[in-house]
Amino acid sequence: MTPDDLLAHDDSGQPWPAAAPAFADAAAAYRVALAARALRLARGERPVGFKIGFTNRAIWSRYQVFAPIWGTVWNTTVSYCEGDGLLRIGRTCQPRIEPECVIGLRAAPAADTDLRGLFEAIDWVAPGFEIVQSHRPDWKFAAPDTMADNGLHARLLVGARRPVRDLAGDAITLQALLAAATVTLHRADGPADADRAVAPVDSGRGANVLDDPLQALLHFVRELRACPGAPDLRAGDLITTGTWTDAWPVQAGERWQARFSTPLSALSVRFA
Repeated sequence: MTPDDLLAHDDSGQPWPAAAPAFADAAAAYRVALAARALRLARGERPVGFKIGFTNRAIWSRYQVFAPIWGTVWNTTVSYCEGDGLLRIGRTCQPRIEPECVIGLRAAPAADTDLRGLFEAIDWVAPGFEIVQSHRPDWKFAAPDTMADNGLHARLLVGARRPVRDLAGDAITLQALLAAATVTLHRADGPADADRAVAPVDSGRGANVLDDPLQALLHFVRELRACPGAPDLRAGDLITTGTWTDAWPVQAGERWQARFSTPLSALSVRFA
């Protein structure tokens, strides 16, 4: 798969050909992903941050990916709301939903950052729904395929953003808050009526993502900076830090809700 191929399949929502060869390794996969990123930049899309995938160790064996990956989030793939949002998932490929913690940066972390320095660089935290996709048929892939496939990123809905200093005064306190937070993922059983109950599908906690979302972010910062040719983080970037549950198939017409505990707020989404 060439960078042009990757972009064409991302635009169309069509899966890769079954005979498409696997990428040799992580280095080769990220090279082609960065080349596809350059094509998107050239046509006017604007990167707004990153996604981290496979930070939840509980799902590694299910997908046969045993380490985190990353991809780019674009102005064309992200939406914002205060608690109830809409995402259009046409031209996504086998979309699935993931409830996550999203972190916004007020500054680029220092080159030798640790958790304390990372905390100083954070502006806000928010609940999020990432819609992931696989262009490999039936979600059967090797780890480098997911890296080339922009970290499986398709869409992102960011909920109510809370200034980090309203929540914690230091990294250790923020780690503890986010690690202890829980989420229950629900799907509507029928039309998206405001009074209709939604059925629980899965549950998870912040500790599922490399022990806490701040640890996941620190791991990503180091991995990004070790990747040849990768862009660095910038002030204003957002990073979605990985799913707290498994990823669940979604389709247009459905309504889903993530009921997070403090310090994150509930988030609902309707798909069109």
